Amino acid sequence: MADMPQKKYAPMTFPQLKGLKGLSDAVLETHFKLYEGYVNRTNKLTESLSGLQLKGEAAGTNPAYAEMTRRLGFEYNGMVLHEYYFGNMKPGGSGATPPAKLKKAMEESFGSFENWFADFKAVATMPGIGWAVTFQDPRTGWLSNHWITLHETNNIAGFRPIIIMDAWEHAFTPDYKANERGKYVDAYFSNIDYDACEGRLK
Repeated sequence: MADMPQKKYAPMTFPQLKGLKGLSDAVLETHFKLYEGYVNRTNKLTESLSGLQLKGEAAGTNPAYAEMTRRLGFEYNGMVLHEYYFGNMKPGGSGATPPAKLKKAMEESFGSFENWFADFKAVATMPGIGWAVTFQDPRTGWLSNHWITLHETNNIAGFRPIIIMDAWEHAFTPDYKANERGKYVDAYFSNIDYDACEGRLK
């Protein structure tokens, strides 16, 4: 049996994020290292699963294969969501309101930008570990806000992530206390790059 092609991911770098308002460079550096761990584990799991496939051991009855396959969704989404998150921030942000195309999509989906903003903040400050995400339905263009538990639970199949906020405590401690996520959300929006978010719209 021929060897299977191996795709290796390299961690992306985000040097432009130095100097974010309300989020220290030290917290970001720790966060980047955590993100690199997801990249490395995604590569390792993919390699291990390919090895089992080559040996003819890719079977649901193989506990190692089954557990690694389940784990792959956690690690893979941990990698991808962090790339979206880091990619939709920049020092000082891009302004208090989004550009025209994104704002129009928010207004058509929520009635107003203010309604979208209030709803997103409500999702982002819910108890739990995970992510707050604005998705776009590719069929209708409508936007909706969702809570992603861990990295892989509640993602909507086929929907496009437009605005992504990491709501795990590692994203904001020790800059803020564990019970001060609301302050972190405010800091996040002071650095939001709405232009990058708009570029994700279909």
